[in-house]
Amino acid sequence: MVYRISKEFHFSASHRLDGLPPEHQCGRLHGHNYVIELELSAPADGLDGVGFVRDYGDLAPFRQWLDDKVDHRHLNDLLVDRNPSAENLARWMYEQWQQHFPELSAVRVSETAKSWAEYRP
Repeated sequence: MVYRISKEFHFSASHRLDGLPPEHQCGRLHGHNYVIELELSAPADGLDGVGFVRDYGDLAPFRQWLDDKVDHRHLNDLLVDRNPSAENLARWMYEQWQQHFPELSAVRVSETAKSWAEYRP
């Protein structure tokens, strides 16, 4: 048995994706109102003394990082070693935060209300 919790965060940013045909809309500069979901998990015997996987309040540094470093930025300037697709953004955020939150099991990224990408190592 595994417990899973998740918390949703929001930010806005621009990007463009290289390597697409010239007529592809995502190759042009554009932006999204992103939704990020962090998922944390623990085995059945891994809850803390209160019964939490992790206190949601502990995720405040992630919120602050999004506000300070990611919100209203051009994602191509942040993900310099990869195309800033939703898939790559999910992996990049996981890589940035897994050391801070060892319980982090997945990062999900939404660019639109109908689409999600997930990185789950």
